[in-house]
Amino acid sequence: MPSKISVIIPVYNEEENIKELYKQINQSLSKYKYTYEVIFINDGSIDMTWKVIKELSKNNSNLAGIDLAGNYGQSSALAAGIDYASGDYIVTMDGDLQNDPNDIPAMVDELENNDWDLVAGIRTNRRDGLILRKIPSKLANFFIRTITGVKFKDYGCTLKVFKSDLAKNLGLYGELHRFIPVLARLQGARITQMNVNHRTRIHGKSKYGISRFFRVISDLLLMLFFKRYLQKPMHLFGTLGIIILFIGIVINIYLVILKILGQDIWGKPLLLLGIMLTLGGIQIITIGILAELMMRTYYESQQKKPYKIKSILQ
Repeated sequence: MPSKISVIIPVYNEEENIKELYKQINQSLSKYKYTYEVIFINDGSIDMTWKVIKELSKNNSNLAGIDLAGNYGQSSALAAGIDYASGDYIVTMDGDLQNDPNDIPAMVDELENNDWDLVAGIRTNRRDGLILRKIPSKLANFFIRTITGVKFKDYGCTLKVFKSDLAKNLGLYGELHRFIPVLARLQGARITQMNVNHRTRIHGKSKYGISRFFRVISDLLLMLFFKRYLQKPMHLFGTLGIIILFIGIVINIYLVILKILGQDIWGKPLLLLGIMLTLGGIQIITIGILAELMMRTYYESQQKKPYKIKSILQ
């Protein structure tokens, strides 16, 4: 049985782009060797987006629509589409016509022929504003590469192709769609990149701005924890807590010596600092123990394993 491709497109107020995008996807994939379905996820649009999707679905059996109850964000919209998808390969792309559907066949071929689990796009000659889009994106990409160690050039490109089993086990929530390559690497996936076309937005307004950069930095802290300490949280909290506790104890011992020597230590800022560091160190160590217990409960209660086996030779 031939493989099937699921094209997943989260949309928010893209009423002017949906028909043209669906047309271009059909032109690109109708003569391709695989069957395909197109899934639009309406992420709480307040324009006529959902109406356009419903009209298109009436006469096109390969088009499906998912209408979310509110604006949950791109990660949740992608997760909804991935959960619904039935394809062997899953393609994600934006609904603003800036991603080019003609890149999809080459990306699927690259994934299949070289046994990749994920092929991500790199937007060449990016058609976006310099100040509000390109500069924040370059800064975010730099920080993500540096902190996570996953050397991807373009984390912001939505155009990606996955094997279905990887996509359905990514655990997308919050705003983690920017970190899909990192999440995939944590799953042990084989990931790569390839250049794709990027086009100028013609209709509608961009939903991104410079504020996205600050959200990326916040999410990076979570990614850092996932990458280094998810299965060993005590290594983070315990180490930090011991250092702080040690400093607090040293300060308190010093102040006790001063007190024995007859000096008045009451009300000194150093006394307050010593007490705070001692209590803070104890609290952080306690948090580490609780995090360790929660981690073990997470795995054991759901019979999850802290590893993923790619294949077994028998």
